[in-house]
Amino acid sequence: MANILYTGINHCVESFDPDSTLLDISLENKIPHLHECGGNGRCTTCRIRVIEGHQNLSPRTALERDTAHLRKWDPSIRLACQCYPKGDVSIQRLVWASAEVNKLQLETIPEGEAEVRSIATLFCDMRDFTRITSQNLPYDMAHMINRFYTVLGDPILMNNGIIYQYVGDEIIGIFGTSGGSREKNCHDAVRAALGMQYAIERLNAFELKDFDTKFRVGIGINFGKAFIGHLGHPKHRQFTVLGDPINMASRIQGCTKEADATILISQSILKSLPEETVDIGRVIRKQMAGKDFESELYEVKGFLKTDMNLELQSSLDLILKNEERFAERFYEKVFTRAPGVRALFKSDMAAQGRLLTHMLGGIVYSLSRPEFLVMGLKSLGKSHERYGVRPEYYPIVKEVLMESIKEEMGALYTDRLEEAWNQALDFITEQMTNWKPREMAVV
Repeated sequence: MANILYTGINHCVESFDPDSTLLDISLENKIPHLHECGGNGRCTTCRIRVIEGHQNLSPRTALERDTAHLRKWDPSIRLACQCYPKGDVSIQRLVWASAEVNKLQLETIPEGEAEVRSIATLFCDMRDFTRITSQNLPYDMAHMINRFYTVLGDPILMNNGIIYQYVGDEIIGIFGTSGGSREKNCHDAVRAALGMQYAIERLNAFELKDFDTKFRVGIGINFGKAFIGHLGHPKHRQFTVLGDPINMASRIQGCTKEADATILISQSILKSLPEETVDIGRVIRKQMAGKDFESELYEVKGFLKTDMNLELQSSLDLILKNEERFAERFYEKVFTRAPGVRALFKSDMAAQGRLLTHMLGGIVYSLSRPEFLVMGLKSLGKSHERYGVRPEYYPIVKEVLMESIKEEMGALYTDRLEEAWNQALDFITEQMTNWKPREMAVV
């Protein structure tokens, strides 16, 4: 028997199975534990810090040794999916929320000398910041700015970007620091910008109306090669991005004010996307400071077709605004329509509900990393079959989830949102029910 103490929540569980990893033990005990790749050692989201009991864990596997060497981990950091406890151990989960996952990209950034990487850069600036500040009390302003940073930061993080800096009332997002194709990085940046636009609209409608204040933003996006690295004094290195594409993105953002546009993108962004992707409004020609030619900037109105990721990301915060209520509604409907499912849940439905909303949020965040998401869903399907979930339960779960989402969204539920969630749940079901390797045909 092994006693596993989770120091962050001061919760201890027992394990009697020598073939269970620390990640397995977390999930079996309904403890939310991020694992984007499904516990296959391909990502690092399940990482833990071992507080006590190092000697009671299996040694690092070859896969884990390579990861630890690449990311310069000290011996106390382990992948929960790769270590098996053989005695008592105290651990701390290091990645608590999906929004923290993007910070892990910084471990792949070189120390010291910068290297060139192709990135998309997004500058977002609040309009009339000085006027708004003068019209509100300091404590009210602090609350509103914190909400501003939160709702505008989430779309960056949901789309595989990192928040590079906060500069006053400005947010800078970087996409592509860990690689990825030019098309994907640019698409992620545009999707993040549209997500920020929707987030501001909701913030104004629901949270700021009592302050008689409305926020407006201008967003500029550019693509190009920049120098990236941890630079500075040897004792105080900081993540730094340098290059003309960064300066250009800032200037594009500055153009949004004089053009009275919310989102402007450069030609380098537009040419990186397939045709018929973005709904373009005006085309603005502008000679930028330091340039001896005119640049073409394009006003982005939206996507021409339903973008599944954008719809899901934009609705997640509203759907899970009251996570406990959503989970209760979901399971009540499931147990009514499929009474046999109730037997799969022995006790502690509150913990099961937390695991449900944690998983749902994790899937939406992971859409920007599909290579990990597919592995994760297949592992999830495998574990569900082991728990007794039968194929005929999946259509019921999808039907109930769609109903629960519609009820939670209320008047904000749209045809595009319905199309996106239907598409997403079909994809999730397909991956979870087809996790077994296909048998090779006999010739």
